Amino acid sequence: MSKNTKKKSNINFKTVKRLLKYATSVYKFQFVIVIISIIVSSIANVMGIQFLKTLIDEYITPLLGTENPDFGPLFMAVLGMGAMYLIGITATYVYNRLMINISQGVLRKIRSDMFNHMQTLPIKYFDTHSHGEIMSTYTNDVDTLREMLSQSIPQVFSAVITMISIFISMIVTNVYLTFIVLGMVVLMIFIAKYLGGNSSKYFVKQQEDIGKVNGYIEEMIEGQKVVKVFNYEDESKEKFDKINEDLCDSSTNANMYANVLMPCIMNIGNLGYVFIAIIGGILSVNNILTIGSIAAFLQYIKSFTNPIGQVSQEMNYMIMALAGAERIFALIDEEPEVDEGYVTLVNAKMENGKLVEAKERTGLWAWKHPHHDGRVTYQKLCGHVEFENVDFGYVPNKMVLHDITLEAKEGQKVSFVGATGAGKTTITNLINRFYDIQEGKIRYDGINITKIKKEDLRKSLGMVLQDTSLFTGTIKDNIRYANLEATDEEVVAAAKLANADHFIRNLPEGYDTVISGSGEGLSQGQRQLLSIARAALYNPPVLILDEATSSIDTRTEQIVQKGMDGLMKGRTVFVIAHRLSTIRNSELIMVLDHGRILERGNHKELIAKKGMYYALYTGAIEID
Repeated sequence: MSKNTKKKSNINFKTVKRLLKYATSVYKFQFVIVIISIIVSSIANVMGIQFLKTLIDEYITPLLGTENPDFGPLFMAVLGMGAMYLIGITATYVYNRLMINISQGVLRKIRSDMFNHMQTLPIKYFDTHSHGEIMSTYTNDVDTLREMLSQSIPQVFSAVITMISIFISMIVTNVYLTFIVLGMVVLMIFIAKYLGGNSSKYFVKQQEDIGKVNGYIEEMIEGQKVVKVFNYEDESKEKFDKINEDLCDSSTNANMYANVLMPCIMNIGNLGYVFIAIIGGILSVNNILTIGSIAAFLQYIKSFTNPIGQVSQEMNYMIMALAGAERIFALIDEEPEVDEGYVTLVNAKMENGKLVEAKERTGLWAWKHPHHDGRVTYQKLCGHVEFENVDFGYVPNKMVLHDITLEAKEGQKVSFVGATGAGKTTITNLINRFYDIQEGKIRYDGINITKIKKEDLRKSLGMVLQDTSLFTGTIKDNIRYANLEATDEEVVAAAKLANADHFIRNLPEGYDTVISGSGEGLSQGQRQLLSIARAALYNPPVLILDEATSSIDTRTEQIVQKGMDGLMKGRTVFVIAHRLSTIRNSELIMVLDHGRILERGNHKELIAKKGMYYALYTGAIEID
């Protein structure tokens, strides 16, 4: 076991405090009732045992040998004892019922905080974390918290209160017998520490292994076609068997130690019970202890030793849950995406630089220009993008883009070509500020993009990616994802512009056809057409097409290209394409290699140079 795993097996009280803060901040009153109910339940149990001594010594023993016994006082005493246990049972029901509400409410808030915070995280976080492990945090780690909040915490607290109360009662009953019990408890604690410590380490490892298994399964499900194509089934099975075996080992060890713990504690308790019964019998014969005291003390032993095993068992689950809580809080504590921008962009209708109607769906994008005298005017956003000596690296001191300088004027179509890894997609990611550059400047209509609010910047940039992302819902909802206020007529118009209307109307329910998030039932080309329609509805001044037609066959591409021409008209467009035939009409073509711009110009100019573009176009060099 690694040092890190051992360290994680210890209880992090900061995490416990934070969890309790979640509970008390929302359910403070209910939490107080839970604590009171646990105390009442524990004390009622102890008083019931204490009453057993009184019942035997003062009610049952005097009746023995009596010719005409009066059972009335005994009956009333039994009723009193029953009432006491009834109070304890009621209190137990109350705190268990409340803890279900509290735990589910806390988990709802945690899940909500996780998801809401996840929306604020930069793209870099998702590029560097396995999606399967993130999902495991939402499912397995949250589920272990549910068990801890609803069961472990109240049971441990109840056990501690019970043990304290019973210990005091045992001392009052007989100090010498109490010391004998304490010796037995020391042995129990030693065994519990050894077995529980080993168990907790493996429970923590088990949670880590579950995350790895989920992550690998998620990868294999997404990549099944690749697995089949390259006959990777046997290798994928071997890798899965390895991580699955690790999970099996950690789970087996965790549960082995956990399952052995309770029987060991219980058997030591049983031995102590027999030993105390013998000693107590001797003391009773010598009139040192009454029969009632012995009966009560034997019950004390049961009620005192059982919680020790219970606490040890629950501590394993608590440590496992706290390890999951640390991963949950690690996600919640991730630094959100920083946005220092202050320039606001709006989709508006303007007349003479004045705002006539904001957020009009068919309006023009503009940037808000506040004046020193309090006036506010609006200037049309043209989509003029400039890169000036830009250097960028995903990892500091390891640049992937070097001295990138380019200019995309309003309404211009700029295309990037080059081998995989040349930096084409990276450039478009910088325009969106998915990543921030290390050196240089990027300007948008003359404004440094670092000064523009990220939300506004991204709203003004439409994207059609190679990998389509659809969501569970209707076709209409998926297109409207770009503009939730769009009317049905605008949705249809956008679909027609992307030449998607025909295939949509041939679906069983047309635009109301429900699809899954994976787009099951649609071809890759149809999914891409929906993605293009979504961008058309967005109506942005700048459009980024990252291999937008790569998944569409040549015939469909010709149809889509007509719609794309209409979509691109009047907009600044950045195109990344492997098919050089699709970018021949670009005003500016950039040829990239290893993060540098080697050539630039239009198709005719680059062909005339007979450089790298010429080699790519004629097939002398293939784009990999």
